[in-house]
Amino acid sequence: MADSRQSLGKIGEDLACGELRRRGYAILARRYRTRYGELDIVARQTETIVFVEVKARSDETFGGGGAAVTGWKQQRIVRMATDYLARHGLLDAPCRFDVVTVQFDTGRPRVEVITHAFTA
Repeated sequence: MADSRQSLGKIGEDLACGELRRRGYAILARRYRTRYGELDIVARQTETIVFVEVKARSDETFGGGGAAVTGWKQQRIVRMATDYLARHGLLDAPCRFDVVTVQFDTGRPRVEVITHAFTA
């Protein structure tokens, strides 16, 4: 079960990166580890650092991917983002939080980018 979930997550991240690049994002890091957890994707769009949470779902049994980015998860992402910014000397850089959902339940994956998904 964990292997198939990890595989789905990896494929979802690959698709998310492709869609982000298509939209002009530059991918700076994938699976960036901090003591608080892991950021799925760190990107840059023009001068803005974008922290991207990817949610891949094979079906909507437990709700869509966006529903999984709860207030608690948002707080963790903000802590991880602050860690990234501090370690890279970017504390003054503009940043935002996006969520990419990838649905696999319709044959061809559906990738949706939600910009400014939440605020710090």
